[in-house]
Parts: sequence; structure tokens; C-alpha cells
Amino acid sequence: MTTQDTPPAASPSDLWSDIDALWAWLDAHRAHGGREGLLLRMLKLSEEVGEVAQAVIGATGQNPRKGTSHTWDDVQSELCDVVITALVALRTLTPEPREVFEHHLARVRERSLGRP
Repeated sequence: MTTQDTPPAASPSDLWSDIDALWAWLDAHRAHGGREGLLLRMLKLSEEVGEVAQAVIGATGQNPRKGTSHTWDDVQSELCDVVITALVALRTLTPEPREVFEHHLARVRERSLGRP
């Protein structure tokens, strides 16, 4: 794939539009609603984190039975799935995920980097 074939990176506004669209699609197709649906949406994040671990183990060949079964590109993809799943979970908890996230990021930035 050449640089010309690479789609442009999503802007932050596109990111949040996409997260909202994914949330709406998942909400329309959910098998469980209410508290159970909420808990299952949060548990999905653990499943995705487990897939990151599986990919790292596969990329490093740590399972002698499977050998090197994944690449570091697979790890990157799984990490992206974690981020997307976390943002959809955040959208599940609040209709204002962007504001909640940006406020929290500002607190972390100030605490860690000493700047607002």
C-alpha cells in the first residue's frame, strides 16, 4: 500500500462520531439490556485486553505448542480494539464521552507532565 492508498487519519471529531455510531449500532443489536447489558459491555473490554495478551504471547513465541503465531502488527490491531471498546463503553455510560475523556486526560496530563 502506498501513501496515496492510505486513508487519511480520522480527526478527533470523526473519532467521536464513529464511536457514537458504533455505540448506536451495538445498542440496536444488543442481546441483553438494562444492568446486564451494561455489565456485559464493560466485560467486553476484558475480553479485548486478553486478546492483546494472546497476541503478545504469539508475537514473542512464548507458547512452545503454538510457536510464533502472531505479529507485532497483530498486537497493534488488538490494542486498537481495546481503545475502541473502551470508548464505546464510556459512551455507554454517558452521552458526553468526549467531554468526560478530555476532562480526565487533562487531569492525567497535569498530574503526570505538570502542565494543563
